[in-house]
Amino acid sequence: MWSTIFVTDEEGRTVVPGTAGTSGIVAPGGPAQGAGGLATLMGGRSTFGGNKRRRTTSTGRAMSEAQEGKIKLAFFVAIVGVVLTVLGVGTEFWVELAPPKHFYNNQTCLTAHYGLWKGCTKTLWVADIDPERESCGPAELPGESNCTYFKFFTTGENTVLFQKTTEKNLNVAAAMLALFSLFLMVMGAICITMSLSKEILFFLKPASICFILSGVLVLLSLIVFHQSVLSFLASDHTVPLHHEFSWSVSCIGCAGAVLIVGGILFLLLALPCSPWQKCLPHKEGSS
Repeated sequence: MWSTIFVTDEEGRTVVPGTAGTSGIVAPGGPAQGAGGLATLMGGRSTFGGNKRRRTTSTGRAMSEAQEGKIKLAFFVAIVGVVLTVLGVGTEFWVELAPPKHFYNNQTCLTAHYGLWKGCTKTLWVADIDPERESCGPAELPGESNCTYFKFFTTGENTVLFQKTTEKNLNVAAAMLALFSLFLMVMGAICITMSLSKEILFFLKPASICFILSGVLVLLSLIVFHQSVLSFLASDHTVPLHHEFSWSVSCIGCAGAVLIVGGILFLLLALPCSPWQKCLPHKEGSS
């Protein structure tokens, strides 16, 4: 009386491993298997000690773990650009305006700073200002501050600061360019998320376009805002003003460059093969 050991392979077929010199015994409900059934079972597509299977996309191209890591790294670069853009667009330290510190009196002076959405005026003590500095400021010094939102987007009124009038059309254009760039960033992030979750490399191409365009629009917004500042300063010359761009502009400039770099990285990853890999065989053959 002997017992029979039944083995089930990965495809659900039940087989009995054959002994040396004999063929495998067919188990009830399972097709005949040869003597190599057990060897095939143990050495086939087993995950114990074997190589991991590469995930294949619906287009037939395989997304390896290395390629997925590169996509995530490029996505991190793009996210840094998005964070810098949000930080710059949401703050009002784009430009600082400062008259001479003794223009009004010897006790206090007035400075101002504004961004895309609102402007702030701040009263500073002259004693707190660096003696070597001729103008009032900087705006980070302690003092009484008063901030108001621009009425460009509601009533359409211009804002008057130091008897100078802002250029409404240029300010609105800069704000709209910044908002549209944020919309493109969201669309690019959605494409990358779908590419990683669905493992479809096709979404890298629209993502690269979205991030490159968003970076270009961010830089265009910065250029338009600079023109609006120049127009604002030229509107009146009664009060002499010293102006300087602040840290929000630095965030926007860095964000535009980082977004363009991130978009280019996605475009390179979307290519069928790396451009520099095509040059390597030529260099090796010439050497």
